[in-house]
Amino acid sequence: MENQFEQAETKEKYLKKEIKEWSRSIILAIIIAVIIRLFLFEVFLVEGNSMYSTLHHQERVIVNKAIYYFTEPDMGDVIVFNHAPRRDFIKRVVGLEGDVVKIKDGRLFVNGEEVEEPYIENYSSPNFGPVTVKEEHFFVLGDNRSNSMDSRDPAVGLVSENMIKGKAFVVFWPPGQARFLAL
Repeated sequence: MENQFEQAETKEKYLKKEIKEWSRSIILAIIIAVIIRLFLFEVFLVEGNSMYSTLHHQERVIVNKAIYYFTEPDMGDVIVFNHAPRRDFIKRVVGLEGDVVKIKDGRLFVNGEEVEEPYIENYSSPNFGPVTVKEEHFFVLGDNRSNSMDSRDPAVGLVSENMIKGKAFVVFWPPGQARFLAL
């Protein structure tokens, strides 16, 4: 009888120890996931066709949130930024602080030089600018210029540094179209 009691007591101790270990592991995993989500990476859903043909509606991308702790956004980066509460946009950086940006006959000019844009399929956007990019701001455009709400629109305007969430670097969904974006 005493042996059964000891076995039951041993099983109970083992079960308590096991539950404690699992609880620690789950809590640690949640903490790590929250840290990763807040400071390192975030998943973003592409809504609309403003970045076509680089990105397609309903694709999911991973955004590197940590990269801009160490460096500034650069020409050609595809960034996610906060446009309004609970509304993020994804666009391409085409103008840096101090740059003069102009669109003429559908072609992009920065500081008087035409920018090579192999990702553009439709050059039918109207003339725009010139606009000088303010300090600590960026000029962004969608790759689908004729269907993009971007820095040309007064509702968006220039994007300040503190609005930027991170750099999109990989499309992971749908799996058949998974790819890295140009780095």
